[in-house]
Amino acid sequence: MDASRNKGRGRSGDKRRWRDVSGILLLDKPEGLSSNQALQQVRRLYSAEKAGHTGSLDPLATGLLPVCFGEATKIAGLLLGSRKAYRAECRLGATTTTDDAEGDVVEVRPVPELTDERIRAVLAGLTGRIVQVPPVYSALKQGGVPLYRRARRGEDVQAPPREVDVHAFMLLARKCDRLDLAVECGSGTYVRSLVRDLGEALGCGAHLTALRREWVEPFRSSRMYTIDALRERAEAGQDALDAVLLPLEQGLEGYPQVRLDAVQAERLRHGQTIPWPAPSGTCVALGEDGRAVALAEIAGGRLRSLRGFNRAGAGSDRS
Repeated sequence: MDASRNKGRGRSGDKRRWRDVSGILLLDKPEGLSSNQALQQVRRLYSAEKAGHTGSLDPLATGLLPVCFGEATKIAGLLLGSRKAYRAECRLGATTTTDDAEGDVVEVRPVPELTDERIRAVLAGLTGRIVQVPPVYSALKQGGVPLYRRARRGEDVQAPPREVDVHAFMLLARKCDRLDLAVECGSGTYVRSLVRDLGEALGCGAHLTALRREWVEPFRSSRMYTIDALRERAEAGQDALDAVLLPLEQGLEGYPQVRLDAVQAERLRHGQTIPWPAPSGTCVALGEDGRAVALAEIAGGRLRSLRGFNRAGAGSDRS
């Protein structure tokens, strides 16, 4: 998660009133911006005191980037590990330094005669629990330094392999040396690396030419908003912007829920445990108003808070 917090004077030197606004924005990130650049633009539109995104998209990529404000930043790490779906396009026959169209071409090879069946067989081999080598030009860190910085300095960088989950890797369409692909994967998976490995298995190399994130669990069918659409809303006032924010409870929809009365909710807010004769596990504790009191754990017949949510003062101004 990339989170930021400011009071008083903004980074650009502008004096503004920062708000303690809370909620989740489903941003449709444009091509050409890093995830952090997109985050900072929407944060300024909302004058949000605290904000963070839930997993980087490369500048080349577009699509869903959940942005958490205020108390919702407490669940950003949970969303970071969620299942995700992408639509990807790649070009066969050429490899690049970055494994995508932003890098320099390293090698060009002829594309052999390929059937759809052959391509799908290779895709199946890249599905499941697999070992993947991340791109050298990535934000992964070694010794506290991002790999891409080391690579740009000309250092000999070796990205360590790691296990990732690829739930689906499918061929949607094919035209000459261009493939249209669909990917569903778990946290930490690089689609660029999948495309690179696909090209190597086909014997001709490949690189990613376009990528769009279509959904992130639990937001499979929710509406996204572009930065331009948010700017239009900002002209109508802060209430129009706030109207598109989702409550943090929607980011916790995958967890079981338990209901607390007023006394129980107050005890949980103060770090006390509550007798709760139920099977062990993580859950969302809701107050009488249906709002989340805490992400909680049931263990040994008791309910305890793992992460409490303070909803007081949401939407207030800070100078």
